[in-house]
This record gives sequence, C-alpha cells and structure tokens, in this order.
Amino acid sequence: MMVFRRSPFAVLAFLLCLLLSLPAAARGNLPDFVPLVQANSPAVVNISTTRTVTREEGERHPQFRIPDMPEDGPLGDLLRRFFGEGGEMPESFQTPSLGSGFIITEDGYVVTNHHVVHGADEILVRLSDRRTFSAEVVGSDPKSDVALLKIEAEDLPTLKLGNSEDLQVGEWVLAIGSPFGFDHSVTAGIVSAKGRALPTENYVPFIQTDVAINPGNSGGPLFNMDGEVVGINSQIYSRTGGFMGLSFAIPIEMAMEVVEQIRTQGYVSRGWLGVLIQEVTRDLADSFGLSRPTGALVARVLPDSPAEAAGLQVGDVILSFNDIEVPRSSALPPIVGRTRVGEPAQVEILRDGERLTLEVTIAELPPDDELARRTPDAEPDGPTDTARLLGMDLEPVPDEMREALDLEAGGAVVARVTEGPAREARIQRGDVLLMINNQRIESPRHFAELVNALPADARVPVLVQRGQGPVFLALRLPE
Repeated sequence: MMVFRRSPFAVLAFLLCLLLSLPAAARGNLPDFVPLVQANSPAVVNISTTRTVTREEGERHPQFRIPDMPEDGPLGDLLRRFFGEGGEMPESFQTPSLGSGFIITEDGYVVTNHHVVHGADEILVRLSDRRTFSAEVVGSDPKSDVALLKIEAEDLPTLKLGNSEDLQVGEWVLAIGSPFGFDHSVTAGIVSAKGRALPTENYVPFIQTDVAINPGNSGGPLFNMDGEVVGINSQIYSRTGGFMGLSFAIPIEMAMEVVEQIRTQGYVSRGWLGVLIQEVTRDLADSFGLSRPTGALVARVLPDSPAEAAGLQVGDVILSFNDIEVPRSSALPPIVGRTRVGEPAQVEILRDGERLTLEVTIAELPPDDELARRTPDAEPDGPTDTARLLGMDLEPVPDEMREALDLEAGGAVVARVTEGPAREARIQRGDVLLMINNQRIESPRHFAELVNALPADARVPVLVQRGQGPVFLALRLPE
C-alpha cells in the first residue's frame, strides 16, 4: 500500500490561504483602529510643564534626593557645579513633567488632568503638526482631577464627545497619549468595569480598563469604537510605577460638567448631604433584614446639614438617591456631588425594618477646613487618633444595630480597618468592640482612654460582637 505524505509547508500554505479567504466575522471580527486613529490624532496634544521645587519639598520626595558620591569620583565635579560645595541641594530647582490632553473647541480650549498642570510655572501644548503654544490655566478641580487650559489659536481640530453611560463591560476602547513623552502613542483594550471607587477619590466613578496607560498618558482621551471620547485617562494601579493591567479614566460627562462650571463661574460646586457613611457588610445586612449587602449606612449626621434638616438618623441605610440605586457606600458621594445645589432630592432609606422616603434639599459642599470643623472626630488627639494608630476607625453604635444585635449600652463599631494591629488581630469592619483587657467599652472616646492607660507593646484580649455572637481576639498594642 502506498502512503502519500504531504509537505508541512504545503499544509501551512493551504491553511493560510483558507484563513485569508474567510470573511472578517469568521476571523474573530477584530476591530480596525486605523480610521479612528487617523481621524482623531490631530486633536490630541502633548503637554509639558515646568515647576519650581524648593529644597524642603525636594527633601520630602525621594525622587529628588541626591545620592552620596565620592568627592574625588568622576561625577564629583558635576555635582559640585549643580548642587554646590558639599553636594547640597539648591534652595530651589526646576523639574519637568509630561502629560496629554485634547482640544474641545476650535478656538483653543484644551482638557487635561489637574495633576498634570498643578503648580506649573510654564505649560506648553504641542500639536500633532509640531506647533507649540504657551497655555493658560482657565481653571482646575482637584476633586475630579480635571483642568481646562486655553491656547491662542484658531481653526483647530476637535474631538467628538460621547457618553460613558452607554459603555458596556467588555467593549473595545482606545487611548491616544504621550507615555514617557512618546507623542501620539496608541494603545487599545477593553472596559474592565464601571463605577470604580478609588481610596483617594470620593467623587469620581472611574471607568476601569486594561488599556496600557503609563506616565505621560494622563489627561489624554479614551475613545469608544465610534471615535467618541468617553473618558479622560487619569490613574493607573501599579506597584512599580508602570502599567500593570489596571487603568482608570474619568467619565467624560462628569468631566464636561466640571469644565462647564469652570468656564461659566470660575469654580466647581458640588452637592452636599452631610453624613458620614460606611459599607453595609454581610453581617450588617443580615441584622437589618436585607437579603444582600447594599446601600450606605449612616454612621453620623453632621450638624447644620441638609441630612439633619431632613431627619436622617444614625443607623439609616440609604438605598437610593433620586431613584438611583446605591449598591455600595462608595457610590453615594458621586451621585450627591452631581446634584444641583438647592434642588430637592428623594432619598429612600431603611429604618427599623421599614422603607421610607425623605426629601432633602441639597446644599453646596463646604470647603475642606469647614468640613473638618463640623466633624468632631477631626479634633487632634481625639478618640479616632488612638484607634487609627491601631489601624481602624471607630464610630458610636447606631441604635438600629444595637437593637438588631440585642446589645446593652456602650461599645464602639469598627467603621474601617487599615494596615496595623487591628488587622493582624483579625478585627473586621462592622465588628462591635465590647471589652478590652476585661474592661467594658462605653464609647469610642472611652476606648481611647482605656488603650492609652495600657502599657505599650502589650497583647490584650478584646471582646467583639460579630454577627449574632461574641468572640475574643488578641490585640497587640503598638510600642
């Protein structure tokens, strides 16, 4: 019997021809980014800034510190010329920075990030045709990380703005920017999640993507496949300073609301409810009769606030705001912040197992220093300072929680756990601290007094109420 053997090269050629003959849909329907990039690149700009860093500021930042070098080494003379005799840092020096942005009007308005231009002495905007303009900061908003610039030019290319609310998780998106100064670099990926809250940002529900974003991309546009800007690339999650697969963009409709306020009134105002909130844990959800953890638990109502005037109480769970569901506590601040000042809002709450709707007239968010004065625990050497040394924030036990857990008077509920002894002891958010070192805890302030009276570096028993049962944990006090 004869056996015919096909050449492997012939087989490979046959498969290649077959693949090329298939329609686009059969090849996986991969997107073609070329038309999008060609149409929109001219409106994306490179932003370079220069700012003056003082000696004191430089000493606070490791990247500005000067390494010890031998005086007779090859770099000794260069260091003496720049830093003076003894290698000391000068009183001030110039440091450059790079970012991206995009043009929104033909007469030269440019949008970028606040952190790209903050504190800059000089801002230069370079277009794709290599023209360079000096830019003026029209206004900047640190809470949203949005800045508006103006350059003196006419008939400039602009970008079409879309709506991030129409984005779907898994949808293709594309970024154009200047990572590490490489102008008009293009990267693509998908939407990984929407409405992400970051620890340092309370008012932005970020778009999370896996688009490769690096230093220099900040302020650049994020496009959908229709060539519409749906976000402003703002932050990356990284342990190395470079891209690690997690990028975050500001939703474009939120950014443009900020831009409009900057253009019309010169500053940004936000709605304010006047409550301190915490997450509803699984145990808390069970105690409140909720089928799943949802909403924002009111841990404190600030004095002279819209919440106090409307009758909100500690222990209320805010379920929705103006018919917008509050799935977790971090979702509430952006919703309230975008509400117009002076407008009434319908707030659905859970209180004593019943759903109620309250009408709240939203006020303007006060400055940070005024908010600090309104918050009693912001006092120096207050009870929360001692708790925070242990890696947790404490609040009074809400009446609703006390009744649900059948607790006597006193105690302190754990509102947040960070790195520190509390986490090492496996204390969790939502735990109610009842006793420490066999002494009953009457309040967060009393807890601080008890801890301060104990010897440093001691290991003490702590009785906590978790769910429906008490449990002892061993807490080591800091030295």
